[in-house]
Amino acid sequence: MTGAEPHIDDTPRRLTVVQLLPALQSGGVERSTLEIAEALVRAGHRAVVVSAGGRLVPQLEASGAEHVPLDIGRKSPLTFLQVRRLRALFAACGADIVHARSRLPAWVGQLALRGMPATSRPRFVTTVHGLNSPSRYSAIMTRGERVICVSDTVREYVLRHYPVTDPAKLRTIPRGIDPMSFPPASWPDRAARARVVAMHPALAGDGPLLLLPGRGTRLKGHVDALRLLAALRADGVDARLWMPGAREPGREDYVAELEREAASQDLGAALAITPPIAAIAEAYAASDLVLQLSRKPEAFGRTVIEALSVGRPVAGWAHGGVGELLRELLPAGAVSPFDMNALLLAVRELLPKTGSVEAISATMPARLQRYSLHAMQAATLATYQELIAE
Repeated sequence: MTGAEPHIDDTPRRLTVVQLLPALQSGGVERSTLEIAEALVRAGHRAVVVSAGGRLVPQLEASGAEHVPLDIGRKSPLTFLQVRRLRALFAACGADIVHARSRLPAWVGQLALRGMPATSRPRFVTTVHGLNSPSRYSAIMTRGERVICVSDTVREYVLRHYPVTDPAKLRTIPRGIDPMSFPPASWPDRAARARVVAMHPALAGDGPLLLLPGRGTRLKGHVDALRLLAALRADGVDARLWMPGAREPGREDYVAELEREAASQDLGAALAITPPIAAIAEAYAASDLVLQLSRKPEAFGRTVIEALSVGRPVAGWAHGGVGELLRELLPAGAVSPFDMNALLLAVRELLPKTGSVEAISATMPARLQRYSLHAMQAATLATYQELIAE
């Protein structure tokens, strides 16, 4: 005996993590899946994603992750025929963690796990990405050994609607952004505004530019934005409104409805309804104020984080994840839902002045650390290791 302390290897073990989701086309769930796969590979782990495939598969594989094509998200009883194949995959790749990100894949994944020996069964993690209608079907997302909630709003929703859920297994891990992709922009950013105006001449002028990004659905509150624009212009403010993302295939009737609403208030010359854009950070920089007017509470308010990171104030209906973020980060932008008078007052107050933009740009980087991509990735990988360490 030398009296030396025994060596304890506390190096995190290499993991194989299998993420389950319906497809890899587009959306927040898909984005988070790719971000965690990339973080796993970067940390020396093995990342496997099971889905029906889609346009994001090349991006996933370029990160060093693996994709296994399996349709586990199609709403059909036949989907449960994939249970055996999924169980065989878990065994063949030596999965340590199975992470389900959507309801039907979670059901298929849980059934696959049940048929495996306890000694070799992977641990089961779920992420509640949205505020789905409470039901036995949705309850599967609360049955992970760890349940990741993308906001405190989601955590409270789970505990309220599924009271048998053990709070100790819930982990609130907000979705994150890469600050490098949304750098602070000076205000006004005349170059960014000029580039936008070159594409959409209706946005020209010296007045403020309001931005409401979002797909073409009534839930995004486009009509509320039009009414706000009308009220501002009636007050003598030469405001303009840009709604990128509203014009897309299959939404022609909805866009026509918005155009009729705009015409009825003589707003057509101050409005641009456009397809989605890739350079959303430039859109934030070109704008003076960003709107988040979802009519239905959302699980998280990514637009709020992105815009504040660029240094632009945000006004939005204070419910769901959007209200949670605004109350924490910019209380003046948190407006009682659907109170148009309160929205008008808040926007008039928030329309930037040099000092107010400088204040946002100076204080936000530190306050947004919790909502960085790195923080989200690190907390998720720590949750995996915590579960394995048990």
